[in-house]
Amino acid sequence: MCAAAAAGGGRAAARRLGRARVAAGAGPPRRSKRRKSIAIAYESAQGDGAEQGAPEPQRPRWEPRDWRQQLERIREMRRSRDAPVDEMGVQKCYDSSAPPQVMRYQVLLSLMLSSQTKDQVTSAAMLRLRQHGLTVDSVLQMDDARLGQIIYPVGFWRNKVKYIKQTTAILKQKYGGDIPKTVEELVQLPGVGPKMAHLAMNIAWDSVSGIAVDTHVHRITNRLKWVKKETRYPEETRVALEDWLPRDLWREINWLLVGFGQQTCLPVNPRCNECLNQDICPAAKR
Repeated sequence: MCAAAAAGGGRAAARRLGRARVAAGAGPPRRSKRRKSIAIAYESAQGDGAEQGAPEPQRPRWEPRDWRQQLERIREMRRSRDAPVDEMGVQKCYDSSAPPQVMRYQVLLSLMLSSQTKDQVTSAAMLRLRQHGLTVDSVLQMDDARLGQIIYPVGFWRNKVKYIKQTTAILKQKYGGDIPKTVEELVQLPGVGPKMAHLAMNIAWDSVSGIAVDTHVHRITNRLKWVKKETRYPEETRVALEDWLPRDLWREINWLLVGFGQQTCLPVNPRCNECLNQDICPAAKR
């Protein structure tokens, strides 16, 4: 018998055996346990209830370590409100009984004078200006030499004379003697920077537009590690702080840290032994 015939006969015999098993109730013959492997493709955006285009889960916002406890302790140290900024800061330099437009102008001028100048010197210069009737018109009528004599010895007083006269003329011509109501417009004025603009919005317009960062706020927030990485400039610090600090603290933080920097967290030789945060401050000299 040839091989093909033998194979055919074998398959026929197997079929007969299978039919016989079914007829006898034994069920079909068992198959081999070996299975072919099946490749399964998983769809990333579909299946298992996932919706295409669903937003990714938000990652937790970065926050500095121990910042809430540090903040509360600084509040405790500032409770007496007896730092120079409390007694002679910009919020104390304007005539609160003046018409609102005049008051706002005085706020802006005090901010311009305060740059790189101690609060005591700024306060004294503002008092002398107010004694001469501090309005847009009175400043425009004053010659440069006289204005310089009055504001001296504020820092960079010669430049400030020029900026004050230029800015005052713009306010008269463009804003009817008032000051702008936006940070964008304020920083376009000669001698007005971002810190001044945000403080002007806060004090003059009672509007929180951002965190006012001066040298004290810049220094202290870097010492406390309230920024992800060290910042070099106040404006860089402002952006870093606004990224995580709750907005309801923006108004308070400048006043709080400026006074703290004047009394305790000094630029040179900070008084760490008097600071309530000495055990949780990364920069403390223990």
